[in-house]
Amino acid sequence: MAQFINEKDSIVTEAIDGALQTSGDTLARLDGYPHIRVVVRKDWDKKRVALVSGGGSGHEPAHAGFVGEGMLTAAVCGDVFASPSVDAVLAGILAVTGPAGCLLIVKNYTGDRLNFGLAAERARAFGLKVNMVIVDDDIALPDLPQQRGVAGTLFVHKIAGAMAEEGAALSDVTAAAERIVAETKTLGMSLGTCTVPGSPREDRIAAGKAELGLGIHGESGVVQVDHEGAKQAVAAIVEKLASVMDDCPHVVLLNNLGGTSVLEMTVLANDLANSAIAKNLKYIVGPAALMTSLDMQGFSVSVYPVLDRELKYLQAPCGPTVWPGCTEIRPVAVIELPDGLSPIKPMASEHKGTAEFLTKCCNILIEAESDLNALDAKSGDGDTGSTLSGAARALLTSLDKMPLADHTQLYRAIGQELSQTMGGSSGVLLAIFFTATGDAASSGRPMVAALKEGLQRMQDIGGARLGDRTMVDALKPALDELEKGLQPAAEAARKGANHTATIGIAKAGRATYVNAEQLLGHTDPGAEAVARLFEQLSD
Repeated sequence: MAQFINEKDSIVTEAIDGALQTSGDTLARLDGYPHIRVVVRKDWDKKRVALVSGGGSGHEPAHAGFVGEGMLTAAVCGDVFASPSVDAVLAGILAVTGPAGCLLIVKNYTGDRLNFGLAAERARAFGLKVNMVIVDDDIALPDLPQQRGVAGTLFVHKIAGAMAEEGAALSDVTAAAERIVAETKTLGMSLGTCTVPGSPREDRIAAGKAELGLGIHGESGVVQVDHEGAKQAVAAIVEKLASVMDDCPHVVLLNNLGGTSVLEMTVLANDLANSAIAKNLKYIVGPAALMTSLDMQGFSVSVYPVLDRELKYLQAPCGPTVWPGCTEIRPVAVIELPDGLSPIKPMASEHKGTAEFLTKCCNILIEAESDLNALDAKSGDGDTGSTLSGAARALLTSLDKMPLADHTQLYRAIGQELSQTMGGSSGVLLAIFFTATGDAASSGRPMVAALKEGLQRMQDIGGARLGDRTMVDALKPALDELEKGLQPAAEAARKGANHTATIGIAKAGRATYVNAEQLLGHTDPGAEAVARLFEQLSD
């Protein structure tokens, strides 16, 4: 898999230097590249308890991204997914530890335990006070005697960091960290593995499957399950977490494992806020990329029964900009539309034939979704099928509220429905088409003439003309033949749609940004949708 890297052996040092140069002059690194890679606070004066964490790289922004006021004092960075050396950890401890002492925050992996542990012993030999906590929040593999440390580590970083910033003693910071470790539970899920720089991606998770409980180094999870969407994914994680949660207020951390889009993460946040454990989730950190696994398309959920005295530390301001804050989970606030925008609902009326006709139209578009998306992917952004099918589904659910017996009002009602439910420019254009058709029908124009007037209004506003490679190339010929019947209209629509595959330069729509090589040989998806609609209606 292609990646934006130079040499895999220098990726960590280059990434650290890149982070330092864009940190706003708040961070520095110790000398000793490439064997010692330690990021430290530039403003540290050793008067307070130092917090040192770290481990393998590839989990960015952890760990170096959390160095700063109110969080970590230093982060020790190993190679990708590899623990840093004992000397590197010791260098970090010695660089930031003063009379107040140091707390090491270590995730529960053998290499980290050994290297941080030995470095702590050597630091104590220098007369320094060094405590260590081992984070083991992962509940994926309950039979393991030692659970892995994953995203729940961020609770320790933030609360212990805020306490240390406030001047708390090492014993108090350590006790708080130990309580957080004991109470925090985390579980993750992913649709794919990560890509280690310089290595091919492991193809372990099949299409249509999701892996529950995999580790942040790509380790296999406990089980692969059928992937049925975000709601099902959240439900699978929540079911496991619920069994280890007390019935009390918790803070939840929703973590992006690196390759999940912001859009997906906010969908997951919505499902989490409405899940079976929602009553116990009072505060949330994220959704955000905090403890990642390179580019893994997955997420993890960490829960912690937060005490009031700890909440203030979670919500305290801090230096690291990658910390997203801790906010209260609240219901969706809804404000009424301003006067003039609230839709006026027409009087609903029944008409069996019209209902059956509209239902057939909608089902045709729904069935064509994947084909139209695939076609649009060659000349646009791949969503024409989803846009049309989404509008069709919305229209089906609102049929019982439509004025089916009054076609003049029905055209306008369809236009209003599309303007509210159909996205993109196509939704606006079709809303204009049906609204203008309704206006023409109300002035006494017969159906075909009213439809043609609606098309003309759509063209006047949208700017598309015959030959511009849009739905107009199929819709206009179809309407020109419609008075002769559906069969001639369908043939004209198909001829117009097929012709768009010979047009190498689009003059309207998103295809205007696509070169001729990608357009030629591929029918415009909007025109294809029109052609299919008329063809199947004529059948």
